[in-house]
Amino acid sequence: MNRPPGEYVLVAEERELAFLAECLARSGMKSRDHAAQTARLLTNSELRGVRSHGIGFVPGYCRHFREGRLNPDPRIRVVHETATTAIVDGDGGLGYVPSLLAADKAVEKAKSAGVGLGLVRGIGHYGSAGHYTRRCMEAGCVGFSVQGYRGAGGQPGQDPKPSAGWTGAPPMSFAIPAGDEPGIVLDMVAHAVSGEGRESVEDLLERVPATFFKSMGLVAAATILGGALAGVTLPGADEIVERWPGANLGGMVLAIDVAGHLPVEAFHAEVDRYVGAIRDNYAPLPGYDEVLLPGHVEERVLELHRREGIRFGEHEQRAARDLSEYLDVPLPW
Repeated sequence: MNRPPGEYVLVAEERELAFLAECLARSGMKSRDHAAQTARLLTNSELRGVRSHGIGFVPGYCRHFREGRLNPDPRIRVVHETATTAIVDGDGGLGYVPSLLAADKAVEKAKSAGVGLGLVRGIGHYGSAGHYTRRCMEAGCVGFSVQGYRGAGGQPGQDPKPSAGWTGAPPMSFAIPAGDEPGIVLDMVAHAVSGEGRESVEDLLERVPATFFKSMGLVAAATILGGALAGVTLPGADEIVERWPGANLGGMVLAIDVAGHLPVEAFHAEVDRYVGAIRDNYAPLPGYDEVLLPGHVEERVLELHRREGIRFGEHEQRAARDLSEYLDVPLPW
């Protein structure tokens, strides 16, 4: 899914930002500021070539607003706060804006206490977990984020039962700041095997079972930390889901302030050394001509897209046409 499209049209960053913000506003999102912030994060995904988490989700978001599954005018607020923790109530809205607030509060706490935790509940989808870890990284912190949801664990009564090798695919991201090298950003589903083309790797369940045992652990950790720890099953959360059925998710953002623990220059120097050592001392994976750590391809694509325009393949064009027809917003190209 995140491979570059073979055929595409080029869309300027500013045009996608304006298009998405207008679509979200016309679908019912009351706050123009919330629409602009959400459009910014979705466009960031497109800029980095993370095609799985860009405009393709927006038709569903807009329909959820119009159908009453998500709150178009949420009262986003911090409902509990300590020296190291802040809990954000998303009030049944989409997850992007409240999760940004949780990330910013996590950074704020980390800057004063060394470590900060932002939790958010009562939200819909928050997109790519990398949005929130990058927010931490840009502030000089190591970031970690996951999203979880209510009712995880499969459906009772299924016959036959699905394999335990596929217990879910919640988002998970780590981001580590560097010095002269790009930061390391692991932004993925919490599963060793992507859901795309699952049928083609079913044989791995028998051939490499350890992969799936590890994935079960990753999925469990992401689901519990992003869901149960955020309070998605508390009585107040019940009320939110009854009113806004699409807001059954929560999220977690952890920030660790590097400067609160050691000299930043020493940390950056070691991250840079490690990145260079991996690049120089290992052979590329089959089919590739260089060794790049997670997040480095995205930085290259970001530079290309900002210089030449974002490549909208058929997936992106179809989503844009759907939005244009549904909301009467001119296409961005």
